[in-house]
Parts: sequence; C-alpha cells; structure tokens
Amino acid sequence: MTAIFAQRAYLGQGWAQNVRLTLSDQSIETIEKDAVQSPNDIVVKTLLPALANLHSHSFQRAMAGMTEFRAAGRDSFWTWRDLMYRFLDRLTPDQIEDIAALVFMEMQEAGYASVGEFHYVHHQPGGTPYDDLAELSKRIFTAANQTGIGLTHLPVFYSYGGAGKKPLSGGQLRFGNDVERFNRLVEEAQRALVGLPADARVGIAPHSLRATSPEDLTQVIAAHKDGPVHIHISEQPKEVEEIEGWLGARPVEWLLKNAPVDDRWCLIHATHMTETETSNMAKSGAVAGLCPITESNLGDGPFNGVTYLNAGGAFGLGSDSNVRISLTEELRTLEYSQRLRDLARNVLVVGEGSVGETLYLGAARGGAQALGRNAGVIAEGRLADLLALDSDAPALCTLTDAQIFDGLAFAASDAVVTDLWSAGRHMVRQGQHIGRDDIVSRYRKAITVLLAQG
Repeated sequence: MTAIFAQRAYLGQGWAQNVRLTLSDQSIETIEKDAVQSPNDIVVKTLLPALANLHSHSFQRAMAGMTEFRAAGRDSFWTWRDLMYRFLDRLTPDQIEDIAALVFMEMQEAGYASVGEFHYVHHQPGGTPYDDLAELSKRIFTAANQTGIGLTHLPVFYSYGGAGKKPLSGGQLRFGNDVERFNRLVEEAQRALVGLPADARVGIAPHSLRATSPEDLTQVIAAHKDGPVHIHISEQPKEVEEIEGWLGARPVEWLLKNAPVDDRWCLIHATHMTETETSNMAKSGAVAGLCPITESNLGDGPFNGVTYLNAGGAFGLGSDSNVRISLTEELRTLEYSQRLRDLARNVLVVGEGSVGETLYLGAARGGAQALGRNAGVIAEGRLADLLALDSDAPALCTLTDAQIFDGLAFAASDAVVTDLWSAGRHMVRQGQHIGRDDIVSRYRKAITVLLAQG
C-alpha cells in the first residue's frame, strides 16, 4: 500500500498540516491529519487535487509553431483550420500514437492527472476506414497505457462538412461516419478498454452543430444514455451566424432547447453567448470546457465568465490544440482574458476571495465532472489524482496557505510540479515523467519520418 506524507494538503474545505494518505486500488483509502511520518512514506511539501485536462486533440501538438506566419490577407480560425486539415491528412497510426504519448506525458508533467481526448481522426486519408474501425482509438489507448494518464476517450461524431449538411471534403473525410457506423465505432472502442486501468472510460463527442444534423444528433444521443457527452459550441461568430441562419437559433440557445443537456454534458468553448444563454447554460448543470491558450491563439474571444460564475456555472480547463501545454498558463490566461475585456482586476471570483483558489478548485471539480471521473478533491474513496508542489520554490516560498493558489495561478510556472499521481499511478517524480526518455525518443523518430514526407 502506497503512503504519501504531505507537509500540507488542501482537503475539501481547507488546508491541513502533516497529512498522511494511504492509497489502495487507485483510490484514497485513508486520510490522517496532524500525522507522524513513517519511514517508507513518499514525502512531499504541498499536496493538491490534480486537475483533469478536459479537452485535447493530441495530434495537433505536432503542428505547434507551424501556423504563426502571417500570409497575405487576414488570418483567422478558418484559415488555421485549413492548414490543420492538410497536416492531419499525412498522419499515420504510428505517428498518431507517438504524438499522443508525448502530449499525455507533457500534460502530466504540467500537473494534469487525466485527459478527455476529443478524438476525431478515425479513418485513412481519403476516408476509407481501417480494417479495424477503432484502429486509431486503440492507438490513443496505447499512448494512455504508456504514460499512465487517466483517459476519458471521446470518439467524435462528424457527419457533415458544415452547417446545412454540407458534404465532407478534404481532411474532413478522415472524420466522417453516419450514425450506424459511429455507434459501431464507439462499441468497438468500449470493448478495447480491456487492458487499460479501471479508471479509463469511453464517452461520445458530437463534434459541433455544424458537423452534424438535428436528426443525427438525436439518434446518437439516444443510443448513448450513459457517460460523458462533449460538443464544440459557439466558438466563432461565423459559426453563430451559420447555425442561426440554418436552425433559427444561436448554437447554445438551440442546443439547450433541443437536447437533454445536463450534468454529463461538457460544452467546449461556448465563447459567443448572450447573457440569457450564459445563465441558462449555467443552470443546465453542464460544464463549460474552457481552453484559454488555444482560444487566445485562434482569436476566438473571451468567455462570458462573470455572468456564468454568478449563475453558479461549472467549468474546467483543456489544452485543445496543445500549442502550449501548461496548467499555470491556462489558469492565468483565463483570468487575464477577463481583465483585458473588462479593464478590471481580480474578476473571476464571486463576491470576495482568492481568484487563484476559485480558478483552481473550480477547474478541479468541473474537470472531474466533465470526464465522469470520481476525483477533483482529496477525500477518502476518491480517485488518487494528486499533484505535489515545491512550495519552497522562489515563486511560492513567501506565500501563506491562503495565497498558494494565487501564486500557482499568477506567479509560478509548471516547474513547481514535483510529483503527480493518476489514479494512484505515480507517473511524475522530481518533476519528470518516469517514461520521459523513451516517449521523447519515439516522438522524435515519428516526427522525423513525418517531416521527411514533405
């Protein structure tokens, strides 16, 4: 049985000193406050519940830095998307696996214990399915096994190329399934969970309203009554205009009226909403999946955070395009986006209190909810998704307990992460993933081959 001794730990409602945890079968079995350290304990300075990364397209990590050159005309999300389609059309199953392993490792080193992999590359270039329909999902599973990250796999349902049932084209052909084939894909992915840790699971992800139809969406939701449901929603003004022109309502408005949105749903981005949409989404119980670094990189715009939090909305964080994987930067970018918009400071907190604590603990709870994961807080019976910090690091050493979350969110880098457990699997030690050398070596080889293809 593993035992962890923390000089201090954040437990549920507050800080405790000299905390000793025992772990058993992926979960926290016992918690003792004001404990005495035992000889074989793993000793850490500050222990927090680890966050879930609720939204990732792992293959896009290999594009990082390739799309920041301004071409003639005005760059936008849509021009970036065209480049992304051309890039993914060259990826092989081996490369997808090795890229995912690097991404999952980097997430754990940054402090994420689990990931929601929003997986939409299903087929061969040109759209022909692999002999094994779930071939690429299984490659994601292999990467998760290699890294030990907690996986919620989210096969994406993508049946059309744009609003109004436009046909799939180009790189989208690798995504496409009708309802029947998508349901078979999900079933095969669920069967392939055998061999993964017991905390791994499969949900579903209708890509977006523009990539499906009301009829198909209804059938897919009806066929999958349990588990997480994630969907891109209202990311770009053009998307809002197209959906409103086609379906007669804005994306969030239409979804809340026409789908059984509840606490197993995660609405990714939800960037462009009216005040009414924002309040109604918060009341639905769904999680807002926010990806501040990617939303900044793609020029999406800021989330309506103040109204959403005041309405009691749940939220979590994701790294989306993985252009930069950093838990601390996601936290501060979320808050800074609100400050730049509102010309104010300390915005994302209801009433008075610590912004860093609101961001971190809110993301811990919301991320766990979005991934269907019994985590998000350090408590007996919960999954041992745990993060240890070096609170003697210069960015944190002057801070009181009450200021640690603020220091982490606004002053520190991910280098303060010393240890990370994913459902009790001790994967990051002394700041590095235990499989780093092999994972990085395989990634470099995969990318060398990819680049040689021209």
